[in-house]
Amino acid sequence: MSGTNLFLILASGEINGIGYWLIDTTFNDTPTNDDKNLIECHRKELIGEESAEMILFAIFLNLNNINDDLKREGFVIDNPPKGISFSFPLNILENIFDFWLELYKDKNSWETCLGLLKIKKRNLLTSLISSDVLKGSAKEWAPRIEELHKYRPESNRKKKKINEPMWK
Repeated sequence: MSGTNLFLILASGEINGIGYWLIDTTFNDTPTNDDKNLIECHRKELIGEESAEMILFAIFLNLNNINDDLKREGFVIDNPPKGISFSFPLNILENIFDFWLELYKDKNSWETCLGLLKIKKRNLLTSLISSDVLKGSAKEWAPRIEELHKYRPESNRKKKKINEPMWK
């Protein structure tokens, strides 16, 4: 990796009338001028290329975990033509973006939280939090990681389950 700096951004955009969020990197300090589909830039941080790559990995793993949970629970999340669904409120994305950006500054906490995020991919952290499995800083950070995964849509836009007839 080279030592170049770039901007880590959280922006909103629209393609053919469909809105989306974009978390990405750019070398342009005005990303809305760089991409005609972007409407507004909500977060923009100048950061090293390697750091941005690691932070993006954590952010997208966090979002994928939430998406997996929502699908498992039967929620329907729109798939925009690009980026992240507008089904996610901006404040949720800002919290996730800010958390991982800030946490990256502390190497020990970063490693601990990234490990917890990977565990969250496979298991709920709530049972580990209430047990004696987690120790030290992992036990302290686990509730915060779990909190980053709490988003559920306000509406009950769940897939309708069709009951199969008993006589089939």
